[in-house]
Amino acid sequence: MSWGDVMEPGVPLTAPSPVESARFGRPIERLTVSASSATPLEAVCEAVARSAADVVILRYPAEHVGWFAALTTLGRTAVLADSLVYWRLRTGTGRRPAPAPGLAVAGVPDPAEVRAFVGLTFAAYGNHYLANPLFDPADAAEGYAEWALRSAARDGCVTLRDADGVLALATTEEDGPRTEILLAGVTPAAQGRGVYAHLLAAVEDRAAARGAAEVVISTQGHNTRVQRAWARYGFEPVHTLLTVHLIRGPLPR
Repeated sequence: MSWGDVMEPGVPLTAPSPVESARFGRPIERLTVSASSATPLEAVCEAVARSAADVVILRYPAEHVGWFAALTTLGRTAVLADSLVYWRLRTGTGRRPAPAPGLAVAGVPDPAEVRAFVGLTFAAYGNHYLANPLFDPADAAEGYAEWALRSAARDGCVTLRDADGVLALATTEEDGPRTEILLAGVTPAAQGRGVYAHLLAAVEDRAAARGAAEVVISTQGHNTRVQRAWARYGFEPVHTLLTVHLIRGPLPR
């Protein structure tokens, strides 16, 4: 989910997710309450009650600590799937690493390279789909690769290469004064060498070149290693969203 993929205040509606529905073979809808929204819990519950989807993927600000208990009373099985932590960097303030000889910034690689990179780099990443026993982990992994390909094709991506090929990759979404990093990683063979900081610097350069005021990024709350890297570079945490899967009927045994 991108920073801008939020529900407008006062207009609580679930939205069909055709890509996810096709991937997992069942109707899926989404509903996201932004960190700045004043939408009340009652309106969210009404929207969920109107949905006929097998699964409603709901995201809402983590400070609404009482919401989950209410969501368990809607006649659906509520599965707490993840916490999504957002960080922000003011463009031009990053703590840039020293130049690295032999490391080149490039654009969108071949789709086969993107798919291979994602499969290798994010194979063990614990995304929110894995919390739901209705979703096949293999389908979730394939969906991650497809998401990377779509975001790269839509707004492009930044890659770092050396003589051996792609070392790091970040897909982005450009939204007015904001550049959002949707997916970013370093291939396992290149980890521990400071490559990730160079990837962040390359994205910051791209954001600055188009006049963006800030770069934002998010990850699962459990992914503390990458959050430490963001803090070292100069990012600051701004808010957290919780993800709940609201499933029609009981969970399979």
